[in-house]
Amino acid sequence: MIATIFAISAETVTNWGLYILLPIFIAFLFFIMWDISKKSDAGRAGTFWIFVALGAGFVGFLLKLVLEVIFEKWVL
Repeated sequence: MIATIFAISAETVTNWGLYILLPIFIAFLFFIMWDISKKSDAGRAGTFWIFVALGAGFVGFLLKLVLEVIFEKWVL
């Protein structure tokens, strides 16, 4: 009912959330990882491993987007 009040389709809300809000959230998470590494005096190696371990989800998100494009253009 709310979607009909504002005349916004569910697909539009989903696209905004997936392609605009989620990357902003991921950028914020990278800021949090940087802040954790600085406050804990992790050093270069510790900062690297913090970004590798916690940034794996971001890499998975990018891989998903790339696979979607590949499947839409070349496979399906």
